[in-house]
Amino acid sequence: MNAFLARLIIFSVFLGYSSLTLAKQFNVLLFTKTVGWHHKSINAAVSAFEEMAENHHFDLDWQEDANLISDQNLARFDVVVFLQTTGDILNAKQQEAMERFIRSGKGFVGIHSAADTEYDWPWYGKMVGHRFVIHPVIQTAKLSVINRSFPGLEYFPDEVLWTDEWYEYGPALSDHLTYIMSVDESSYDPKADWGRVKGEGMGEFHPIAWYQEYDGGRAFYTGLGHMPATYGNKNFIEHIFGGLYWAATGKGMINNEP
Repeated sequence: MNAFLARLIIFSVFLGYSSLTLAKQFNVLLFTKTVGWHHKSINAAVSAFEEMAENHHFDLDWQEDANLISDQNLARFDVVVFLQTTGDILNAKQQEAMERFIRSGKGFVGIHSAADTEYDWPWYGKMVGHRFVIHPVIQTAKLSVINRSFPGLEYFPDEVLWTDEWYEYGPALSDHLTYIMSVDESSYDPKADWGRVKGEGMGEFHPIAWYQEYDGGRAFYTGLGHMPATYGNKNFIEHIFGGLYWAATGKGMINNEP
């Protein structure tokens, strides 16, 4: 073997090794299209996701163009995040592409107003788990972790005072939801009156975050995250990453059995 061929082989091996070591662990489509209310926290949230991608070595593609919700484009991703989306954001073909994406074994993450999205798409409602109904003014309330088997809650105490926009949700749209966080309605005033709709709260049990295996894939939702400042909170970011990691990979569940 001549010297040139030997160097060529060594270089090829090095390139192969480099590509393996630089490959990201999964790919995320961060989708922030809004037709209704546009949350001011979107910019802070995107910056937090970009930092999260660096810290946890995954690829992130931030988009607001619904034309990218297609079979060809979605094939590149392991999980789609609906971050502060609102209203009717996808047409029928795009909805069908999302359904095929999940059925292929991929993941979905919904944050806050993802529950205020696509009211005329029943499949989506079942995936998110609950629909947004109304919310009172932003208040501090007692937030509780009720299931520690799900990843990302390691930094949360069992109970903590938390300030957010507490969504009141309609009834569960799926029988397979596992709830991981709740808010105590006795710790804040859940009443709201918008004229066309009123809210009295959800009663003794008011869920805030949950997950489920859904239609061949995985879905995680959290109602936290209304305010920009929340995306600077380490506990919240770890909560989001835990849901993202599980939705993308199916991994990370914690066995709490002795």
